[in-house]
Amino acid sequence: MIELTSEELKQRFGSTIFKRISETADTLNMECYAVGGYVRDLFLERPSKDIDVVVVGSGIVVAEALAARLGRGAHVSVFKAFGTAQVKYRGIEIEFVGARKESYRSDSRKPIVEDGTLEDDQNRRDFTINALAVCLNRARFGELIDPFGGLEDMKERIIRTPLDPDVTFSDDPLRMMRCIRFATQLNFYIDDATFEAIARNKERIGIISKERIADELNKIILSPVPSKGFIDLDRSGLLTLIFPELEALQGVEERAGRKHKDNFYHTLEVLDNISRTTDNLWLLWSALLHDIAKPATKRWENRVGWTFRNHNFVGEKMVPVIFRNLKLPLNEKMKYVQKLVGLHMRPIAIADDEVTDSAVRRLLFEAGDDIDDLMTLCEADITSKNSERKRRFLDNFKLVRQKLKDLEERDRVRNFQPPVSGEEIMATFGLQPSREVGALKSAIKDAILDGVIPNEYEAARTFMLQRAAQMGLKPCK
Repeated sequence: MIELTSEELKQRFGSTIFKRISETADTLNMECYAVGGYVRDLFLERPSKDIDVVVVGSGIVVAEALAARLGRGAHVSVFKAFGTAQVKYRGIEIEFVGARKESYRSDSRKPIVEDGTLEDDQNRRDFTINALAVCLNRARFGELIDPFGGLEDMKERIIRTPLDPDVTFSDDPLRMMRCIRFATQLNFYIDDATFEAIARNKERIGIISKERIADELNKIILSPVPSKGFIDLDRSGLLTLIFPELEALQGVEERAGRKHKDNFYHTLEVLDNISRTTDNLWLLWSALLHDIAKPATKRWENRVGWTFRNHNFVGEKMVPVIFRNLKLPLNEKMKYVQKLVGLHMRPIAIADDEVTDSAVRRLLFEAGDDIDDLMTLCEADITSKNSERKRRFLDNFKLVRQKLKDLEERDRVRNFQPPVSGEEIMATFGLQPSREVGALKSAIKDAILDGVIPNEYEAARTFMLQRAAQMGLKPCK
């Protein structure tokens, strides 16, 4: 973080939009403050376009007056039920709200709201680093109000609640997820008393909607080192309540001197590996879920030790259930995750053996346009502590990638359809839709993928006639 003098802070708020907000508030004779994440991110040198403004009075009145002052290009949206308004102007969004104090019922995170002072408003903030305020009125323009030592907490990289953390988390249990999310995003530490309060209040997460929980999980997953967040979720006891399938990956069992790896920490290592290369949320979810079925498929076999046979296929079937439980999208994004979970063992199996054209062709056909993401996932999945084994796999993956490139250029099998269609097969042999039609079409596809014939029409038609003859089928005259 950086330290800003009073003069430097004034300069940071010297843009036209803040001058107009200041003029508007002074004209209406209302106290007005920039608060929360925008102020925090100035000190942390993080980009932020969204500005939160607290008005001691009506935020809606100030927002409407500001939009009128800004003129063309300014758009105001009013949300009377929440007492807020938003002004959009030249790519900037300013959220206005009246200062308020809140109280809560035990069965809801929706507060009972009353008008309040700036002090009341800062008291209701979730964390000290989000309770900073900068005055925008001309007489005190740029003055920092920091009643809970948020600036010092930023220097120490601490997440802490302004008031009693038990009350903070019991009132709004989503703040427990937000606490862990902020610590993960910012690489901060959670204050001991604050973390202990999360553990004490973890059961309160039950009143939070799955959509809100999923949103926080997504933000943790997109953090620079997402494993930090999942470890804190586990340590606090929240993980088993919100995502029991992931928590179930934990633990190492030993029998006859043989142990398997801890699949929870392996999964987090794979997730961190992927996060260094991409911000594709659904590829990151694929990493998080790639071994999700290992607890269900774990078996002891005397000859080979611990096995997790078909965990990729079982995991593929678990993906829709998990997405449904977490209220994640059940569309093509879920199907993409399913595909990668189901296929993630294929490149590893190829790389562990002789890299044949046929195996690579089939992989390319099944993965289609997601082949590059699948290879990224599989390379991240190599977390062996045996450096020689890891090097061998990664070298073989390079060979697989090169073969994928060469075969795609030569055979064009990505997303391909057999050159001879089912309709042509039926017309050629006078067939209705039947098992024979499907068998011929599959045989043509397999012949191309196995390199028996090129991916060309004439070769495919000749092969069809030969195979049909073996099946006792004759072309129509």
